[in-house]
Amino acid sequence: MALMLTPREAALRLGISYPTVKQWLYRGKIKAMKTPGGHYRILEAELDSLLHKAKGPETPKRQMMRTLSGRNQLVGRIVEIKVDGLLAQVKLSIGGQIINSIITSEAVREMQLQVGETVAALIKSTEVMVLRV
Repeated sequence: MALMLTPREAALRLGISYPTVKQWLYRGKIKAMKTPGGHYRILEAELDSLLHKAKGPETPKRQMMRTLSGRNQLVGRIVEIKVDGLLAQVKLSIGGQIINSIITSEAVREMQLQVGETVAALIKSTEVMVLRV
């Protein structure tokens, strides 16, 4: 079953203000459903196309990580994590497309990665790395 978010939860996920999400709903920029009580609910997948525009707090750590030489930094949402022994498979939804990354299971634990979190895939040559954003 698809996860439904409130406008406030969607705003947090995108790193934007709640009033901005409400305006986007009114203007049709984000598709949503209304509950019988008239409240908006947004499919988590609806936000995937907007994640690349998401802005988180600019902490020194984040600024350092964003100055990598790899230019292909695609922001997406973790949809599945499979840990098996020393390796882990992390599936990211980026604009509705799925990217798979194989990283160490230790990296998954150290980064405390969880399904639903926003991360960036760093693509350099034939490798895809995961960056917590």
